[in-house]
Amino acid sequence: MVQHLQVDPSASQVDMGVETRGLPWRGVLRHVGFRRVWLGAMGSSLGTWMEGVGVQWLMAEQTASTLMLGALAVAQLGPMLILGLPAGLLVDWVDRRKMLLVTQVAMMAIAGLLAVAHAFGWATPPVLIGLGLVNGIAMAFNTPAWQTLSPRLVPREELPQAIALMGMQFNLARVAGPALAGVLMARWGATLLFTLNALSFVGVMWAVRSTAPAPPASTGAHKPWREVGEALRFVRDHVGARQVMLGLLLLSMLAAPLQRMLPLFVSEVYHAEEATYGVMLSAVGAGAVLGGLSLGRLPSWYPRHHIIPLALLMSGASMTLFCALTEPAWAAACLLVSGFFWIWAFSSLMTSVQLLTPDVMRGRVLALFNMAMFGAMPVGSVLSALLGDWLAVQLGGGPGLAVQLGVGVFTLILLLAGAVLLIWRTPEIDDLKPGDRGHTRRPGIWAGITAAGHRPT
Repeated sequence: MVQHLQVDPSASQVDMGVETRGLPWRGVLRHVGFRRVWLGAMGSSLGTWMEGVGVQWLMAEQTASTLMLGALAVAQLGPMLILGLPAGLLVDWVDRRKMLLVTQVAMMAIAGLLAVAHAFGWATPPVLIGLGLVNGIAMAFNTPAWQTLSPRLVPREELPQAIALMGMQFNLARVAGPALAGVLMARWGATLLFTLNALSFVGVMWAVRSTAPAPPASTGAHKPWREVGEALRFVRDHVGARQVMLGLLLLSMLAAPLQRMLPLFVSEVYHAEEATYGVMLSAVGAGAVLGGLSLGRLPSWYPRHHIIPLALLMSGASMTLFCALTEPAWAAACLLVSGFFWIWAFSSLMTSVQLLTPDVMRGRVLALFNMAMFGAMPVGSVLSALLGDWLAVQLGGGPGLAVQLGVGVFTLILLLAGAVLLIWRTPEIDDLKPGDRGHTRRPGIWAGITAAGHRPT
């Protein structure tokens, strides 16, 4: 299940240089199609989080290896790196609703196979990785289809709220899913988690099927290489899009290892069980929900090119502190803060991509960003694991120290990168051009935090 939404930019004519953060989210939910999809996505996201807890815990329990968790990440997310562009092209060429229904059926079947495998004792590390790979292939085609589905779901001026609300349902599921998974898995085993995830796809498929058809955005003769080149040139030549890509790469590569290695923090650093792992994931989700609520309350004049680097800095700071702690309660508090600022960064980055990209190439450009995001995640996880293992050997430590050092170095780099980007900001992220009011590059941390140059006089 993917949690982001695309709407038709032609739905209404507004100045998209100003984000309407003050619009109440209940206003977005008044649209019947969006409300159905949102509720269906909520149930599917809950199942996805429960399955994710089960798979990662089984891998950590069976191997106690950062490298095997990294290999699982490569299998699950690597297909996006390879298939992301073909999937983005296909989305621009076919009925997006039909494509999404096909991918949802495929992922439901994979969840069912996972349940059967675990019930019969076949859920070994190779099987977990193999099914993760097949699911990753389905996700590679599902993600751009989900992001560009149903152009009439909400008007264009409500796009930021729709994206934030989709992120909120995903993070509400992140709060409830892991906590519920920890209880269910401890009592009845992981088979139940995988079965519930398979069933959770029914609601979202019904919701998607009830929406209007989504005809292809491109109806002329298809020239794949030229169309890919257009998308690449757009990202390369548009300063704002290029900087958003950098922010997404930093967030994906440097923050992802923490979530991937979280089972090892629980088992090797805190010496705790499944329930603690569920609580830790729920802390991240609770922080993200609070962050989503607060993001909607930010003044409309506070620009995304300030929000993004500030959120990267604060995410890196809270995650680095988390890696240094050995007390689960304090560590969970750090995860709460990291989730708060992670959603600030991620929601603002995805909103910027949607608003900067012309609709005619939206599928292709989103595919490039998805490739960057999902490709950077497993790369970061594997590199973090290798670095942590090497540092632990040098210092004579075990798996607990390895995961603390490997993840900690990466989150420290995220902190520093956020600070640099906050000092030297990029107004083009908000589609501001030289001469526009608010196009200022006044360097400095304090100027970056307060955004005083954008405050109405």
